[in-house]
Amino acid sequence: MSTIRGARERARVEVTAAIKDEARKQLAAEGAAKLSLRAVARELGMVSSALYRYFPSRDDLLTALIVDAYDAVGEAAEAARAQAGGPAGAHHARWVAVACAVRDWALAHPHEYALIYGSPVPGYTAPRDTVGPASRVGQVFIGLVRDAHLTEGLAVPPLAAGLRPEAARMAADLAADLPPAVVVALVSAWAQLFGLVSFELFGQFNRVVEAREQFFRHAVGELGRSVGLLGGRSTGPGRPGA
Repeated sequence: MSTIRGARERARVEVTAAIKDEARKQLAAEGAAKLSLRAVARELGMVSSALYRYFPSRDDLLTALIVDAYDAVGEAAEAARAQAGGPAGAHHARWVAVACAVRDWALAHPHEYALIYGSPVPGYTAPRDTVGPASRVGQVFIGLVRDAHLTEGLAVPPLAAGLRPEAARMAADLAADLPPAVVVALVSAWAQLFGLVSFELFGQFNRVVEAREQFFRHAVGELGRSVGLLGGRSTGPGRPGA
């Protein structure tokens, strides 16, 4: 009995993977807004009712693709952090390595990147299932900054007085153990990082930036320094946060 159950489970895994692979082809060809369960079933030689046993609706299939994409870019960021060499205090170098891993993943998977960081899909509302996977890249960057803060490798950036209440709220929500000014800088750097990737991926750098890898490394290096990571050029010793 267990042998039969195991075979069924393997078959389900294989069919689920085939459905998602075909759906990704549709994303590339038509975009997420035109994803169709019937079209996926037709391409796989399945009847629609059989496919619905795996994904009851288009939104369920979209959610699975979104979770897979977030997990994939999260794994790339985590691997880059784990593999980055250098001395114990080389937080800035690890920041750049993780940012470059995110860019590399996006360039290799442009349609999955567009699904999670591009325009919202009309009529689709992401469920809470996506929150954990979506936070993986951000948690890597927070972890890098936390390591720097704990080892006095962080120079806390200035914070405008009018932003202090919002900074305190953001810190409480995202990283209560970091200075609020650092959390504000992190969120700003996060937005700019994905702006850089999106500009390159969606063609806004055409005839503007030619040496794109070098430009990207320079830009994300500056973002790391804006957060307060010491490295690349002398910024003085770290100081306690406010």
